[in-house]
Amino acid sequence: MADLKQILRRYELILTSAGEGIYGLDINGRGTFVNPAAIAMTGWTEEDIIGHTVHPQHHHSKANGEPYPQHECPIYAALKDGEVHHVTNEVFWHKDGSHFPVHYTSSPIWEKNVIIGAVVVFQNVRKIKQTEKSLARLQRQNELLLASAGEGICGFDCEGKVTFINPIATKLLVWPNQNLTGQTIHDIFGIDQPNKLEICPIHNIVQGKKYYKVNDVPFWRLDNTSFPVDFISTPILENGELQGVVLVFRDISERKLADQKLKQAYSEIEQLKNRLQAENSYLQEQVNLNNSFEDILGQSDPLKTVLHQVEQVAPTETSVLILGETGTGKELIARALHNLSLRKERTLVKINCAALPGNLIESELFGHEKGSFTGATSRRIGRFELADKGTIFLDEIGELPLELQAKLLRVLQEGEIERLGDSKTIKINVRIIAATHRDLKQMVAQGNFREDLFYRLSVFPLTIPPLRERKNDISLLVHYFVTKYANKMSKQTNTISQSVMDKLQAYPWPGNVRELENVIERAVILSPNKSLHISELHAPSNNNTYGSEKLLPLTDMEKSHITKVLKITDWKISGEQGAASILEMHPNTLRSRMNKLGIRRSNTSL
Repeated sequence: MADLKQILRRYELILTSAGEGIYGLDINGRGTFVNPAAIAMTGWTEEDIIGHTVHPQHHHSKANGEPYPQHECPIYAALKDGEVHHVTNEVFWHKDGSHFPVHYTSSPIWEKNVIIGAVVVFQNVRKIKQTEKSLARLQRQNELLLASAGEGICGFDCEGKVTFINPIATKLLVWPNQNLTGQTIHDIFGIDQPNKLEICPIHNIVQGKKYYKVNDVPFWRLDNTSFPVDFISTPILENGELQGVVLVFRDISERKLADQKLKQAYSEIEQLKNRLQAENSYLQEQVNLNNSFEDILGQSDPLKTVLHQVEQVAPTETSVLILGETGTGKELIARALHNLSLRKERTLVKINCAALPGNLIESELFGHEKGSFTGATSRRIGRFELADKGTIFLDEIGELPLELQAKLLRVLQEGEIERLGDSKTIKINVRIIAATHRDLKQMVAQGNFREDLFYRLSVFPLTIPPLRERKNDISLLVHYFVTKYANKMSKQTNTISQSVMDKLQAYPWPGNVRELENVIERAVILSPNKSLHISELHAPSNNNTYGSEKLLPLTDMEKSHITKVLKITDWKISGEQGAASILEMHPNTLRSRMNKLGIRRSNTSL
């Protein structure tokens, strides 16, 4: 008997010490037992429970407040069907009229296969509910944050399978977020990418990298199109164990396009900068030139005819060939053509074809790339490129070597040039004005000037009359030059006698206006007072002879002498007994002079 009492006492202690509320019910649903935890949770005393049905006191409504008929009350279900019932999301009413959420279990008490009662075990789940709400709220906030992120975010497990994808990533990758099981991290790196494993975030993080960043790699969509991205991947850890990888990526297509446009803009700015520097350098050179005179002076009919022709052709795009003796002012006519044209806002670029060595003319005209030849330490913009949308004046065009004449013809026909050392074609829009004192028709007949180039250049020829054909302009020019140099030298020379003027007008002026200017400058220097004094002027013979010897131009004499030496050496240029050795010239220099002078041996390779 004592042992039985000890056993009962032990059970009683267990029930009273339990943290959950416990009710004991008889077959009619009246309370037979209540533990302290139940009293503390509900506020109902032992007297309120023992011998009374528990339904009316604290289980008379559902969690939503609707009434519970006593015969439907889940707390009595075990008494009816003998089953164990687990009930969640219910409420128990406190004695003070408040209620609290509970989870409870109602289990039948059997004795000899007969239900004699039930035991109800319940717990207050208010804190659990609050925690669940907080967790749900936090989860929702996190989902909203991920969904609102401007970058694509994907989660992957350790095998690279997708576990999460936000809307931006779904949109960029065209992956359906309803069914992610078919995609892996390797799918976004393309099918035939040889370095797919090297840039795989899973691979790199498994290899021990805690943080992995890659710039400008292609990500592939389901439709086999790709787009460039920057991405960062970091490990997902739990208790120090790797659970997966989170990948954050950004589409950089627009940035790359902007970078390309920026690079193109920088390139255009650099080209414009180089062009402006070249123009500035060129204009500085022109400012430093000592121009013969600043304007075209004269009232003679021959000059008026030429100026009228200038007015007619200047507004057109036609190429003009200016013909005339040395010193007649061909450059001034070229400047007048440019200033009266639609291109006057752009630069008039001038180049003297006779003033440059043959090996530099091509570079000067068309430019060169860095390293294209010895001494080419940087890129240089040629005069044609510098004159784009403007005018180029090619003075002494008759001195242009034959091989460059072909390139000049291409410019006239196609509007294209190529820099030395560069195969890229550059389109240009240039008006060409050429000038020469030589007889180009005769040069064409001699094979020293291309016939097709001649006809291209001479669409509108302008012939400048020599000073001897415009005697009426001499007086005007003399007064102009006297004033110019007297002011420059701070002298009072301002009187020109009629005898001096008659002497000047009687002279034939083989050097034309340039010679007249030189004579006047020298006269102003030598005149001791206000009156201009002119030394004797010696005109050359009309038949170009001196005594019994016929006088030849320097270029003709040079051509004749080189040809004579070549015939003596049987047209051998280099070597100990070659023409270059006799003439004390470098063989390449001799070849350049031969090419410039049009010296060639028929049907013989030099």
